[in-house]
Amino acid sequence: MTNKSNLLALSFALAFLSACSTTPNQAPVVDRTVPPPVKPATPSETAQIARDERGLYTVKKGDTLIRIALEYGQNYRDLVTWNNLANPNDIKVDQVLRVLPPDSAAGNGVQTGAIVMPPPDKTPPPPPVVKKTEPKGEKKAYSESALAELQRPEGSGKSEGNGNGNIKPSPAVVAAPPVAAAAASTAASAEDEKLSWMWPSDGRVIATFDEGKNKGVDIAGKAGQQVVAAGAGKVMYAGSGIRGYGNLVIVKHSNSLLSAYAHNRTIVVKEGQSVTKGQMIAEMGDSDADSVKLHFEIRQQGKPVDPSRFLPNR
Repeated sequence: MTNKSNLLALSFALAFLSACSTTPNQAPVVDRTVPPPVKPATPSETAQIARDERGLYTVKKGDTLIRIALEYGQNYRDLVTWNNLANPNDIKVDQVLRVLPPDSAAGNGVQTGAIVMPPPDKTPPPPPVVKKTEPKGEKKAYSESALAELQRPEGSGKSEGNGNGNIKPSPAVVAAPPVAAAAASTAASAEDEKLSWMWPSDGRVIATFDEGKNKGVDIAGKAGQQVVAAGAGKVMYAGSGIRGYGNLVIVKHSNSLLSAYAHNRTIVVKEGQSVTKGQMIAEMGDSDADSVKLHFEIRQQGKPVDPSRFLPNR
């Protein structure tokens, strides 16, 4: 009986030791990897968007100041002034340039490096000023002269005389801003519509306008053939500073329209010179081209447009 008791005790002891040495069940491991958060736009990226909206341009590889000016419909000399450039031929990749006229708030200088956006202005806006208006019958009537007045840069917020020594608000003060902007745009279009155009040279058209491929028309001809101004205006550029255009003449016809004449053999006008419609400005050639031809462009607000919209049929 004693042996059986000892054997039973030994069995319980072995069972207890086996239970203690058994690895307890573990909970399954679940992969709870959290996806990385979306990276917010950095201040420099935000500033880049703001710079573009403010009429500034970031220089890219291969850019020249003259090409940038052409793309934005500006005189490259104005870009030199707006950006305080000591040498117009020395611009660097990632340099920020002003390509539109600086407004009154921007001041005369411009920063050509990275621009840090200022903190938002927490100053409460001033209380609205109630402007006294005249009787309805004395407001300026809608007319071409009124539109021209709206187009004047200083028209907003200024007053004009009525011929009797009295001062009355200009239409820009009375009219709502969207209406004034639309009227000014209409006036600018009316100015462009008054321009008279002609073909810049005789010859067969060998390439037509194709947005993205050909920014103008190509006219075949003979070396030395006359190239004339397609419309009256002022020579904005005369030189060979834009690769792919050869000896180039750019004529500004209005605040929004300019024309370009490329691949000339000789240029016979100078920058700043006023030209009339049909006046000779160059001799046809093959500079920076594979054949003798005139490459002719018309640009509106810097954007190439189809010259056939302006040139007469022939």
